[in-house]
Amino acid sequence: MNFLELARNRYTTKQYDTTKKVSDEDIEKLKEILQLGPSSINSQPWKFTIVSNEELKKKFAKSSFINESRVNQASHLVIFSCIDNLSVFEESMKDYLDEGSINYYNQMIKTKPETTIKEWLHNQVYISLGYFLSACAAMGIDSTPMEGIVKEEYDELLKIKDYTTMFAVAIGYRDPEDKNQPNITPKSRKDQEQIIEFR
Repeated sequence: MNFLELARNRYTTKQYDTTKKVSDEDIEKLKEILQLGPSSINSQPWKFTIVSNEELKKKFAKSSFINESRVNQASHLVIFSCIDNLSVFEESMKDYLDEGSINYYNQMIKTKPETTIKEWLHNQVYISLGYFLSACAAMGIDSTPMEGIVKEEYDELLKIKDYTTMFAVAIGYRDPEDKNQPNITPKSRKDQEQIIEFR
């Protein structure tokens, strides 16, 4: 299937088939895809947590508002976190960034207010989200990106230091009865003329 067909058929899954699990082999592929994701100056300010343990998944589900059932039904939950300690980030980037990238950060990013720097870091994690959702679609894996979670409670469950939860993605395989499928409920999108300009 080409990418346009994937875009037409990918959707935010509302109901999962609980009898189907993403294979260990595909999880290994997704791990490498997350590792290879693009970011500005190769900053990589992220951490990804893949949850398959059902008891732990239930705990995250309770902190997921209307997404509770999706987390419980899904095969895995993938949690995207961003570094929240700028000192730690700036120290660690010396280990993997080249001199040009470090100079760019120091001259163009570090000079801005802390809130702006953190927003820039968060944007990198959102890039990885789009990359990940597309990869899942290409692999025939369904997904549900979720900002509707209690991030502080996720942080407590993760026990992560210097990072903060941004969002999570439930992954698995759709229930054939899921009414959100494009062949049942067509996608609602603005016309191209409203969102795309040629100059």
